[in-house]
Amino acid sequence: MSELLEKESHAAGRREDCEGSSRRRSWGLLVTAGVGGTLVALYAAVTPFVTPALRKVCLPFVPATSTQIQNVLKMLENRSGSLVDIGSGDGRIVIAAAKRGFKAVGYELNPWLVWYSRYRAWRDGVHQNTRFYISDLWKVSFSGYTNVVVFGVPDMMPQLEKKLEEELECSARIIACRFPFPCWIPDHTTGEGIDTVWAYDLKHSRGCETKSLETTPETES
Repeated sequence: MSELLEKESHAAGRREDCEGSSRRRSWGLLVTAGVGGTLVALYAAVTPFVTPALRKVCLPFVPATSTQIQNVLKMLENRSGSLVDIGSGDGRIVIAAAKRGFKAVGYELNPWLVWYSRYRAWRDGVHQNTRFYISDLWKVSFSGYTNVVVFGVPDMMPQLEKKLEEELECSARIIACRFPFPCWIPDHTTGEGIDTVWAYDLKHSRGCETKSLETTPETES
């Protein structure tokens, strides 16, 4: 009888050990899954903001101030046509321009900012006049735009200046914020400090007016 009780006791002990081991494995799997899911979520959220810093030319996201927006809109007075914001961030320039009647487009590499920009445009009731695209600015042609807004950094301005001069029509106006272009002479300037905005009319920078006069035939009197 005593041997039978001892065997049952050992069997019960083994069952408890197995159950305890099974519970520990279950908790271990849950913890591993939780940590793994958190890391994946952090990677998905952080990567779009970190990736631009790993590129040859870093274009970080720095939101435009309200003064900068007003200065940009001032440079757009009496202008019409299409508008593009290069590196549109959270879309505030594009949305402000759309409220002034422009068909405005933003190009941004960070998908989270593009999705947020689309939401803001919908919330502000200008989604029909705005478009936001996830794209690298160096892979986009800006030939179809007559108004270009740039929030750039010094390292990218020489290369971007060359790209825009090759692609844009003479009627285009380029508005640079925070940093001017290295070779072009601005036609208009407003603001001060980080809120300074420079406007360049390509017809002057490229000498289109002079070329037009040279090629216009003289009329007989």
